[in-house]
This record gives sequence, structure tokens and C-alpha cells, in this order.
Amino acid sequence: MAAMIGLQDIEAAAARLAGHVADTPFVESHTLSQVTGARIFLKFENLQFTASFKERGACNKLSQLAPDEAARGVIAMSAGNHAQGVAYHAQRLGIRATIVMPRFTPGVKVERTRGFGAEVVLHGDTLDEARAHALALAEARGLVFVHPYDDEAIIAGQGTVGLEMLRAQPDLDTLVVAVGGGGLIAGMATAARALKPDIEIVGVQTSRFPAMVNAIQGRSLPQGTSTIAEGIAVGTPGRLTREIVAERVNDLLLVDEGDIEQAIVMLLEIEKTLVEGAGAAGLAAVLRHPERFRGRTVGLVLCGGNIDPLLLAAIIERGMVRAGRLARIRVGVRDVPGSLARITATVAEAGANIDEVHHQRAFTTLAAQNVDIELVLQTRGTAHIQAVLQALRAAGFEAQEQK
Repeated sequence: MAAMIGLQDIEAAAARLAGHVADTPFVESHTLSQVTGARIFLKFENLQFTASFKERGACNKLSQLAPDEAARGVIAMSAGNHAQGVAYHAQRLGIRATIVMPRFTPGVKVERTRGFGAEVVLHGDTLDEARAHALALAEARGLVFVHPYDDEAIIAGQGTVGLEMLRAQPDLDTLVVAVGGGGLIAGMATAARALKPDIEIVGVQTSRFPAMVNAIQGRSLPQGTSTIAEGIAVGTPGRLTREIVAERVNDLLLVDEGDIEQAIVMLLEIEKTLVEGAGAAGLAAVLRHPERFRGRTVGLVLCGGNIDPLLLAAIIERGMVRAGRLARIRVGVRDVPGSLARITATVAEAGANIDEVHHQRAFTTLAAQNVDIELVLQTRGTAHIQAVLQALRAAGFEAQEQK
């Protein structure tokens, strides 16, 4: 089946998408290149109108519907980005759209999908449960099911990402691509293998959802229930995509939640660009496996930018903790007037800013007349934390960092 999808299908998709989907920027990140030791190029698919590459496959699929299919309407299941792509292009083409989304889908994706005129049905806790319900609704209502990844037109549309990347930067020798159901990497691998047969193509999955890794590598890694990269939280890879990945992808790597969080924060700080968990997976793999990519010319796809603001705030705060710019310290002191003032003055003189203060009198092993004071501090890094601790100890306080 994989042989049915070739470069000609992707080039035809590119012609259909012209003027309807953005040819997004593809530029080198000099800072990330210095950090990783690889030459890093970023494809900003988070700058699409719906903030995801999923528009490409959706537009390609919907533009090829027969008149009677378009008249019946379409239905899709998605954690958000495919939903928005289908809803937006269905609205543009005058096609009625119904979208089934898992109940855990971030609110920002649900509301934007509704904003494009689609009927949104929240059902199930996983994509597999949402898919089963969408298929049942398609049967009951006579709707055309638009699969998020296991469809030749969808795969061909996503493959236009690789087409644009290699035409803009022909000397790429490595592509690192997030993998959920496999539509993006299947399309990109098809285009890349045709244009540059010796290119290395590496897929990335979160360790909590290793379905494609299990399928291709014959492993039996357990599957989790949630991830910050919900866009690639797929329990079952596609049949078509699995065949293409097995034939045309060199390797599949796993990353952890912390790796993805770090990549999100780095892209925000260094590139001033906002990505969701799945959009950061490629960079997360390069950061986790630096020797694997050092010295290579690497193309990364920032495949989506739809992230819940509260989740982003938590990720930023956790990133500050990892970088030593947010620290929690505990100071033991006599519980007498003026003690807190002395502590805060010492911290201020050391150049740190206090975020939070908490007195702990009951849950402590100190003598009854003493108190533990927990401080959350804004600092300049790990060396600065140690300087603050030394200043407190020099002032006569017992102080230690709390992890």
C-alpha cells in the first residue's frame, strides 16, 4: 500500500494547497545550533492560520470530495489540531463539519474549533474512544469520515511540509519529526526519500504513548493515560502510516515529559515562538540525544502552537525551577519578632527576589520555640542560589535548598 503514495501525490497536493495554506518560514536557529552542536533549521508550522500543519492534509482531502460527499458533510475525530484544520477548510469550502474530541482536549482547541462553525462532540478519554464514536456517528448520519492520519490524501497533504523544507534547504541531512498516528512523518518521508534518498529520517514519540515504536520495533512498552504532548497521544498507529514508516523512516526515538517541557521553554525564550507539546517533540529529541545529532544539518518541524495558557504557565514555572531561576529554600530560625525581617533583608542584599513566604510551625522537627520559614525565590541561576544560601548561613541562619 505504501507504494501507492509517491512524490507525484505530494506535488499535486502542493498545487491544491497553493493560496489556501501558508508556505511557512523555514530558518536556521543559530542559538539552538550552538546549544545542540547540530545545525538546526526550524519549520514554523505553528504559524499556520489554525496554528498547525494539520491544515495541509485537511485542505487536500476536502478539496477532493465528490459533490455528493461534500453535500452530506464530514466528520472527524481529533485532540484539536486536525479538528481545527477540518473545521476551518470545511467552512471555507461550504461543507458542514462535525468534530468528535476527547474530553481531555484543551479548552483553547475546543473553542477555536467551534469558532470555525463546526459541531463539536466531546466523547471519551482517548483518541481511540473518540474515533469509535465518530465512526458510529458517520454511519448513523451518513457523513464522510475524515481520518486524521490514515488516509492517502491526508498523508499527501502533510508531505508538503517536507517538500517545502528540502526545496528551501537542499543540504539537510536529517529530519526529526513528531509521531502520533504517523501522518506527518509518512508524508514527509515519502517526499524526502524521493528528493534526497540518503537523508536520515527520525521519528519522535513521547514515552507515554509509544504506539509506533512498539509497532515498528516490536517492543511492548506500556502506554500512559496523559501527556503534555496530547497532539501525539495516539494509542494505535495507522495501517497506511505504519507501512510507510517501516519502509522509509530510519529510526524512532522516545522523549520524556521533562524533555518536552524544556524544549517548549527554550523555543519560547530563544526563538520567541509558542509551541504545544507535540510541536516541541523534535527539539526534545535533539536535546535528549545530543550525540545522535551533533554535526548534522537537522530540520525540525514546529508542528503545532495550540497550548492551554494554564498549562503553558505551569511549564514555564517548572522550567524556571530546572534552570535554577526559581528556588525553594528552608530557613530554620527562632520564632521571635524581627526574625523574618532579618531573613528578607539578607535575601535582598544577596540580590534575590522573594515570590512566596510560608511559616511552618506544626510540621517541623525543630524545637517548639523555633520555626521553619520556606521561601520561594527568583534567582539568576544555580550559582546564585548557592550565594543566597551562603549569605543566610553567614548571617547565622540554618538554610538549605528544598528540591
